[in-house]
Amino acid sequence: MLWDIFCRVIDNFGDIGVCWRLSADLASRGHSVRLWVDDASALQWMAPGALEGHWPGVQVLPWQRSSEPEPLQPLALADVWIEAFGCDLPHTFVAHFVQLVSGGGGPATKACKSQPVWINLEYLSAEPYVERSHGLPSPLMQGPAKGWTKFFFYPGLSDKTGGLLREPTIPAAGQAPTPALRSEFFSRFGIPWQGERVCSLFCYEPPLLQALLDQFSDGAEPVLLLVTPGRASNAVQALAGQKSSIGMLQIHYLPTLTQADYDKLLANCDVNFVRGEDSVLRALWAGRPFVWQIYPQDDQAHATKLEAFMGQLQFGTSVRALHRAWNGLTTAAQQAGALEALQVQASPEWQAQALAARQRLFKLPDLTTGLLQFVQKNR
Repeated sequence: MLWDIFCRVIDNFGDIGVCWRLSADLASRGHSVRLWVDDASALQWMAPGALEGHWPGVQVLPWQRSSEPEPLQPLALADVWIEAFGCDLPHTFVAHFVQLVSGGGGPATKACKSQPVWINLEYLSAEPYVERSHGLPSPLMQGPAKGWTKFFFYPGLSDKTGGLLREPTIPAAGQAPTPALRSEFFSRFGIPWQGERVCSLFCYEPPLLQALLDQFSDGAEPVLLLVTPGRASNAVQALAGQKSSIGMLQIHYLPTLTQADYDKLLANCDVNFVRGEDSVLRALWAGRPFVWQIYPQDDQAHATKLEAFMGQLQFGTSVRALHRAWNGLTTAAQQAGALEALQVQASPEWQAQALAARQRLFKLPDLTTGLLQFVQKNR
């Protein structure tokens, strides 16, 4: 099948990261994908070669091209339209293909068998409304596609949702890397690992960051902190300056990583601080202890979303407290003891929680399979 996937970048990593993974996964299963993006610059390092057309089955197209009538003329009508994370498809794009479906003889109707399956792919959430809303139709009451239908498709953590992105190449059993493999991986990026506890840091500007750096520097064992580029590096440098060594803490600033290398990074660390939707899912598949900084919302809706997520994963009390503090959802007094969870981050308890959550989620159908089945049902 031919898929049109539309992505409007809000966060330079999460939105395009999810859309690219989905596009590449579909292509690996024999489908063709046109990925329409308003800012595809992150793909230069996420998926080298993608912008040059070196990924079989995936064509990356600029978003603005879809608003110009003439370039649409040679394009075939896709079997599936996906508007990722609630982005509306361009009016001109829709109008062009509605006219194509209707043969130019009037407004499109629901009975048109050649209408693409139109899907609004929503954000990941573990909240109860996801199960209620997943798969529901949304008839269009106005615009060029009046009479057509969109469908809501929700990723989620239960079998009543659309599932989670999980490529067939991800092994069913999560295993800790051997010291030799870790050393080999870190050496590729000039990281002199000598058996220290290793933490990766991909974050916004968490209120607990200074306390984390202090704990690592004042601790009894050496810690290697691997910091991703962008806001994470800026946040650490604002607190630590240009220092690369503070007490027991060694700081290493990473270059931009491909998605494949970032996934390997998570698997090779003892604990991972991740942010947004794409990286938290990769942390789950890595099977290592992690702390998630959820995307903050002005109305504090992210607090409810975080609680639902932690409940579904069956996190223990200390891990939940750490997540709340890391996200600024606790008082100063509560934050004081939240980092104690990190003192046992290598303990069997936290590691067991991470692996148990991974095992439960691995039994669910993956998102791409769910989409394929949904499309076949609604064609």
